[in-house]
Amino acid sequence: MTVSRDQVTVVIPVLNEERAIGVVLRELKEHGYGNVLVVDGYSTDKTVEVANDNGVRVVYQHGRGKTGALRTAVERVDTPYLVVIDGDATYDPGGIERLLAHADRYDQVIGYRAEGRKNIPWLHRLGNWLITKAFNLLMGTGLSDVCSGIWLLRTEKARQLELNSSGFGLEVEVAAQVRDSVTEVPIGYRSRVGKRKLGTWREGLRILTSLVRLARAYNPVLLFSAVASLSIIPACIILGWVGLEVLLWHRWRETWLMLGTMLLLFATQAVAVSTISILLRRMERRIMESLRKG
Repeated sequence: MTVSRDQVTVVIPVLNEERAIGVVLRELKEHGYGNVLVVDGYSTDKTVEVANDNGVRVVYQHGRGKTGALRTAVERVDTPYLVVIDGDATYDPGGIERLLAHADRYDQVIGYRAEGRKNIPWLHRLGNWLITKAFNLLMGTGLSDVCSGIWLLRTEKARQLELNSSGFGLEVEVAAQVRDSVTEVPIGYRSRVGKRKLGTWREGLRILTSLVRLARAYNPVLLFSAVASLSIIPACIILGWVGLEVLLWHRWRETWLMLGTMLLLFATQAVAVSTISILLRRMERRIMESLRKG
């Protein structure tokens, strides 16, 4: 059953988006979305004025970044679902309908950027690819675009989230906590209206760092077993060196042989634990999927 438009509040976090916010609000109105909440991060331009002129609710956020904006929004949303969309006009509000089609079965529905990827700077595309791959590895998921700026969230679930990220790490933090009940649909991506705010290297490194923290909190078995698996590298180096000395100089390094063997056994066990963890996660997702279909 498709969720209707009046069951959704569209949340738009903004900071100095006076050139784009009017476009976004007009398109939302054209597509029939009446519940709109603009959360302003204390803009110094005319963003709030433009939003007020379009007749939507505007509130000032508490806390930092998009995380503070979501916390502020959740306190005021009174519909069963909310949709977060960037206020820079890069996402067509018409794509929200695709998110609504699956909202009754999942806690989160992400719109992954399948069309118009040429509008994303190549360095941002690379960073997004790396972050998404790292997220899937550490969380045992198979998402395509964990950094997307348009996603639907069940309001009840949103109130249960523990949000601690800053900057642009919100999307990763939310997906990590609802990873057992998340899906994605393709949407388009357009050229940005106004100046970009994302600092590529700084924000990318910050998100990758937060990924490790999130994996430690929500999927520690896979994280630590994956890290332990890296001991296979020094194990192979040590054993290779010991073998080379035996072959070339007939010298027997018993202590190093024992160390290399222990590291190899430890790495082998860690790989086994990682594999079992991934299989259990897949089984869990299949069970959850069966329950939703049932």
